[in-house]
Amino acid sequence: MNAMQRIRVVIADDQELVRAGFAMVIGSQQDMQVVGQARDGADAVRVTESLHPDVVLMDVRMPGMDGIEATRRITALESEAAEGTRPTRVIILTTFDLDEYVMAAINAGASGFLLKDTEPETLLSSIRTVYQGNAIIAPSATKRLIEKMMEDGYTKPHPVPEAAPAAPVYTDPELDELTDREREVLIEIAHGLSNQEIADKLFISLPTVKTHVAHILAKINARDRVQAVVFAYDNHLV
Repeated sequence: MNAMQRIRVVIADDQELVRAGFAMVIGSQQDMQVVGQARDGADAVRVTESLHPDVVLMDVRMPGMDGIEATRRITALESEAAEGTRPTRVIILTTFDLDEYVMAAINAGASGFLLKDTEPETLLSSIRTVYQGNAIIAPSATKRLIEKMMEDGYTKPHPVPEAAPAAPVYTDPELDELTDREREVLIEIAHGLSNQEIADKLFISLPTVKTHVAHILAKINARDRVQAVVFAYDNHLV
């Protein structure tokens, strides 16, 4: 990338030292630049609306407006953006004790989740991945999200009356569009496996996994892997 093509990043966190640390890591890359910083959710929305960055690193817990509401508002701004404009994508920064926010963040339109103590290389590669239109979820966060959903008995509201418990559980019609292999791949996505890990587990090539993932997202009308995980749980595949 040249200077005109660098990934423009905004960092939203109420701790100045955290913002400075992320800014130093991102600023060391030739293909990225930090164009703004925000100390709370409301500030993040204002900065995003003004600068229209490519990626926002969003802390979850901040004073005033939190990262979830800020993500929701940024997503709403993007839905109103002019056609052909590159959307601003949000990466949520979370810690183990904040997993209860993950589902809310997915619904708010976040494109990924990272732990705050993630390695710099992982942070940078995740920004690039999200910039390219894909989604990322820290494996440990995914596993804890799965545990949380299982503990809470998370299920999708469906039209089956309570008076008819013997009726089949509702599933989306898109589920029937998936092949058996695509269902296998989707299940492993929901378990938090990377493409390479799925390839190794199912004894197929990495390009084949990528093709399956693309077909899955298209068939279930999912924007990214995050929505695919939700779809898998909604339809009781895991």
